[in-house]
Amino acid sequence: MLVNVDLGYLLAAILFIFGLKGLTRPRTAVRGNMLGALGMLVAVVVTLVGADFSVTFILLGLVIGSAVGVTLALKIQMTAMPQLVALFNGFGGGASALVAGAYLVTNVQSQSSAELIATAASGLIGAMTFSGSLIAFAKLQELRFVGNIRFSGQQTLNAMLLIACLVLAVMLLARPESAFIYCVLVLLALVLGVFSVISIGGADMPVVIALLNSYSGLAAAATGFVLSNSVQGQSAANILIIAGSLVGASGLILTRIMCAAMNRSLANVLFGSLGPTRSGPDDDVYVNVKSTSAEEVAMLIEVARRVVIVPGYGMAVAQAQHSVSDLTKLLESKKIQVEFGIHPVAGRMPGHMNVLLAEADIPYDSLKEMNEINSTMDQTDVTIVLGANDVVNPVARTDAQSPIAGMPIIDVDKSRTVVVIKRSLSPGFSGIPNPLFTAENTLMLFGDGRKAVVDIINALKPD
Repeated sequence: MLVNVDLGYLLAAILFIFGLKGLTRPRTAVRGNMLGALGMLVAVVVTLVGADFSVTFILLGLVIGSAVGVTLALKIQMTAMPQLVALFNGFGGGASALVAGAYLVTNVQSQSSAELIATAASGLIGAMTFSGSLIAFAKLQELRFVGNIRFSGQQTLNAMLLIACLVLAVMLLARPESAFIYCVLVLLALVLGVFSVISIGGADMPVVIALLNSYSGLAAAATGFVLSNSVQGQSAANILIIAGSLVGASGLILTRIMCAAMNRSLANVLFGSLGPTRSGPDDDVYVNVKSTSAEEVAMLIEVARRVVIVPGYGMAVAQAQHSVSDLTKLLESKKIQVEFGIHPVAGRMPGHMNVLLAEADIPYDSLKEMNEINSTMDQTDVTIVLGANDVVNPVARTDAQSPIAGMPIIDVDKSRTVVVIKRSLSPGFSGIPNPLFTAENTLMLFGDGRKAVVDIINALKPD
């Protein structure tokens, strides 16, 4: 029976690996997601079949969890997907901390030093992930009681909290029978998670989500080591270590990629400070804004040979992706080449724009990464910026004092004509004005993103 269980877990691990590999390309992402889900199903079934304990409460949890999951999958809007991912990260970290704590209480006498270290790591990382993810959720949801709270000595406080947690971990090694020490460790880790995330602005949330995803994987892997010497959990511990390590490593790699895309330091992310911002538009910058109409934009597009669309979070809010798909099909029917410039941090989570456009049946081949699209921006007749701001702000190239200085951007200003579809001149998440809006080759089309695109489509259609 044990051999069959181990083979089941081996199959689950293989499915996890191939599922993760599939997620690296848009064309194979759906298949990768299905393989990963199948791997988790195999792991759960094998665990339940091979268990010699009551599974009543586990089955009850599966039923409740499945009901919640199906409801969220059917009801959640694509614009709220980053918030959902943040909650998933938090729940994973919280579950790891609870499991490690429960095992500590029930197996005090049999735990080795290595297991106690893993228990402390699971409690610290899991609790920090839980509270940090809740703050990230609140920020993404734009709840009023959560702002970018910064105060003097905040990084010092974070460092002191981390040191206190490490001291408690050492104390736990000396006194493993004291559940109180573990509880205090978890409590301080919860506070550390709050202060690590609460100072970070919305523009940097994609980095934070990727980092918290890595934390949740590391917490799960640590919990796997906690259970490794358990008679009942020994086999399950291996798959938990494998899955947690995959999530932790991939999340950390993604965090590094996102930091490079935003010209941020990973050390600053870890200590919860990604640079100052200033709010409100600068009226002096927006003196020469030129507004346009859907009809004018249609006339520009009709004589174009190549059009590039750069989506941002505004497209997600307006739910304009299907209208954009209709516009793309219409332009292609007129023999106009259409491509999409995708910035790595456009939206509120990695790959947000890719998912939205794939949902609207935009061909994968039309989605171009930043470096690829930048190499041909000077050959573009019309660039349509739909709800993007910071990722096309030329200040990143010209102002060394700017909060986004050095951040790689999509060079839309190099195209012949730029049409920016936006509700107003309000700043992006970084809180700074965008001189692109007043550039010689830029026209502003004010209004709701979806309505503006529909108006352009109607203007392009023959009477």
